[in-house]
Amino acid sequence: MRFKQRVLVSAFLALGAVCCGGCRRSAPVKDAPILLFTGVRTSPNDVKALEAILHRNNLRYSTADSLQLNRMSSAQLQSYRLLIVPGGNFEIIGNNLTAATASSIRNAVQSGTNYLGICAGAFFAGNSPYNGLNLTSGVRFLFYSIENQGVRKTAVAITDAAGTKLDQYWEDGPQLAGWGSVVAKYPDGTPAVAQGAVGNGWVVLTGIHPEAPENWRGGIMFSTSADVDHAYAANLIQAALNGTPLAHY
Repeated sequence: MRFKQRVLVSAFLALGAVCCGGCRRSAPVKDAPILLFTGVRTSPNDVKALEAILHRNNLRYSTADSLQLNRMSSAQLQSYRLLIVPGGNFEIIGNNLTAATASSIRNAVQSGTNYLGICAGAFFAGNSPYNGLNLTSGVRFLFYSIENQGVRKTAVAITDAAGTKLDQYWEDGPQLAGWGSVVAKYPDGTPAVAQGAVGNGWVVLTGIHPEAPENWRGGIMFSTSADVDHAYAANLIQAALNGTPLAHY
């Protein structure tokens, strides 16, 4: 009987290891200034894309999934200089975090932790009904207008404050009207990238994916190279990390 019990326990542990094989629970990186959220219904491919940008720019980071973030206090979050929330499904991202977690993140940002929200992470930063952070004083973001035309992903030409145009990968992303200062605009004039102070924290939100790797571009025509867009992604990360305002309209 004891032998059978040991076999069953071993099988159970092995099954648990398989079930958690896709979980992203990395050990904390000592003194990492960046926390990258990798929780339920963040896009694994977007997480990988952001990790590639972080590695390329020698930026140290830790990761936290939904369970880990739900267990973190505002004080623990404040030990990071920047929280990054990537693309994915903002409704499910929010619903898998508690209201207390949203409050802890909001308090951490107001106390000086900076925030970078990309696509779903930007929706989540607004006054979303799905446990949104409401870093935007009640502003709730809408989808960029081409969503209403049935377009789900494409290249869009954003224009920055200097008049430079960059083709960027867009997929179900928001326009950011009503909050912050406008860093870049979509072709219809609505904000594609916005920034602003929230208490002592600095927040950068983007409806586009400058971190998108080359293999996301299949069948879509871009006039801007992936390397140029990746440099833009790195600039956004550095600005968010350091709380440095970007040129704006």
